[in-house]
Amino acid sequence: METLDALIVDVNDVFWTYLLIPLIAVAGVWFTLRSKVVQVRLFPEMLRAVTGKAALAPDGRKHVSAFGAFTISAAARVGTGNIAGVAGAITVGGPGAVFWMWMMALLGAASAFVESTLAQLYKVREPREGGTFRGGPAYYIQRGLGKRWGGVVFAVVITLTFGFVFNAVQSNTIVAVTSNSFDVVGDRWFEALVGVGMVLLLGLVIFGGVRRIAHVTTVLVPLMAVIYLVLGAIVVVVNISELPRVIADIVGSALGFREVAGGAVGAAIQQGVRRGMFSNEAGLGSAPNAAATAYTTHPVKQGLVQALGVFFDTLLICTMTAFIILSANPDLSVRQGADLTQSTLADSLGGWAGHTLTVVVMLLAFSSMIGNYYYGESNIEFMTASRYVLPAYRVTVLAVVLLGAFGKVDTVWNLADVFMGTMALVNLLAILPLSVIAFKLLDDYTAQRREGLDPVFTTDRVPGLRNVDCWDPDDLVEKPTTR
Repeated sequence: METLDALIVDVNDVFWTYLLIPLIAVAGVWFTLRSKVVQVRLFPEMLRAVTGKAALAPDGRKHVSAFGAFTISAAARVGTGNIAGVAGAITVGGPGAVFWMWMMALLGAASAFVESTLAQLYKVREPREGGTFRGGPAYYIQRGLGKRWGGVVFAVVITLTFGFVFNAVQSNTIVAVTSNSFDVVGDRWFEALVGVGMVLLLGLVIFGGVRRIAHVTTVLVPLMAVIYLVLGAIVVVVNISELPRVIADIVGSALGFREVAGGAVGAAIQQGVRRGMFSNEAGLGSAPNAAATAYTTHPVKQGLVQALGVFFDTLLICTMTAFIILSANPDLSVRQGADLTQSTLADSLGGWAGHTLTVVVMLLAFSSMIGNYYYGESNIEFMTASRYVLPAYRVTVLAVVLLGAFGKVDTVWNLADVFMGTMALVNLLAILPLSVIAFKLLDDYTAQRREGLDPVFTTDRVPGLRNVDCWDPDDLVEKPTTR
């Protein structure tokens, strides 16, 4: 097992250092410049899009709202990456990893805008559940680039990554924090009990369809975010005198002011980008699957909503985790995952805070498993219409969740890096040429806003679009209105 871990680590280092990190940076900078810094310029529009009234479906049936799609994606985003992932990044890359997570979020928000706008444009109607949609990179690779084989490659990779590997990560983290909270670390019977409990709860949700998924995440995501942010705010207030030191450590370590060897800076960049992508998923190609489910009047609205999700995830929740850990100035050689955050919370506020975090992590990870499962389902439906495959996928996901409860932490996270990197590579290579279409849609959106309208898109507004099913003039009941 140690030999396998070492091999995976070596592959990750080469893959991320020489290929993926440069590609992520170039794509983020290009999208930022070409969109005229859309992630900053249209920030008020992001808030308006996520809180605005739901669009009316032509057939009057229930549908997934913009906020519902936001919470599905946030359910997958706001998970163990925000707690275990940040802790792991700081352990390996030092405080400077947090700075590079911030940079990843600022540039990545533009990538998130492009991929989710494209997902909305090329979405298709869900035949099994009237009034709902599905879509994502597999769909825009086939419809936008005309490469069905490329869509299938992405569909396979995302199903393996989210449906199986990432769900094993979530399961593993739940077991880690609950075992630590109840002081039964290493107890196989306890791990089995927690694993079976997760399987039963997840099964109740995933056999209920996308509307039930949206309903559950709409409740869970705001609740867990508020609880965690309140805990973090208390820690910051209690340790307010440490805040200048924490910020200085983050910036100083990131830029090498305090490092003698350049390797320390390199480790910070690698861990910041890896854990940043695992956390906010910008450019990864996962959130577009959730963005496509929403019924909205303009594709750009979901692009803006998902860009906001990147800020919500990294600049707010991940930053809070970093402050919790670094304000306590812990010994990073002892713990490295969610239990590091848990132990520093307990040290700062008392044992009750550690137990409260256990509940929060369970909610975070469970909601992530729901979102992760849905990403796989959407892509399986892209590959095949067989009525036997989806039930088999659901059962396999539940089996992986159970097995993840017993896995070794390092192996699970290293495998997640490999699969995540492959998925990001395929998606970024697709959205770079397709981004010209996203920017045309952005121009149409901003033109309507300048006229004081609530933007409504139809295919006749951007000539030359092909293979677009859901944006004919007759598909939308709502007409442009002033706001």
